[in-house]
Amino acid sequence: MDIDDAMGLALDEARAAGASGDVPVGAALLGPDGSVVGVARNRRQELGDATAHAEMLVISRRSREIGDWRLDGHTLVVTLEPCPMCAMAAVWARIATIAYGAADLKAGGAWSLYNIPQDERLNHRCELIAGVRADEAGELLSRFFADRRRPAPRDGR
Repeated sequence: MDIDDAMGLALDEARAAGASGDVPVGAALLGPDGSVVGVARNRRQELGDATAHAEMLVISRRSREIGDWRLDGHTLVVTLEPCPMCAMAAVWARIATIAYGAADLKAGGAWSLYNIPQDERLNHRCELIAGVRADEAGELLSRFFADRRRPAPRDGR
C-alpha cells in the first residue's frame, strides 16, 4: 500500500476519534513489505490515559504482536505531526519512516518545534515525509476545535 492510501486509513481512524470526543488523530503502520499491519486512533478520553496517542497505540500493539520492540523497516503514517513523546517512541522503535499530514506548530516533535526523528545525537534516525493529505487532516482538526469553541445553544432566553 502506498503512503497516500495509508493516510486514507489514518484519516478514517481520526474521524472515529473525533466522533468519540477525542482529538481527531489517526495512524496507520505499514510493515517492511508495505502492507498495513495496524491502525489506531487517539483514545486519551476513552482510556483516561495521556499517553494513548494514535502513534503510541499502534507502535505498542505491533511490538506485542511480533514480540519485539524493534520495528525496523516499518512506516508510521499519522494525520498530525507527532508530538515529542510519539516522535521519540518512533525513534526508540527503530521506525524507518514517519509520514504525517498536518503540521503541529504548537507541539510538533518531528519538524515544527523539534526534529527528534532526525536528531544526529540519537542512535537512530527516521526519514520524514511531511504534508501527506495535509489539507484533509488539517480540516478535521480545525472543525473539531471550532466545534468545541462554539458557545452552547441557549434555552431561548
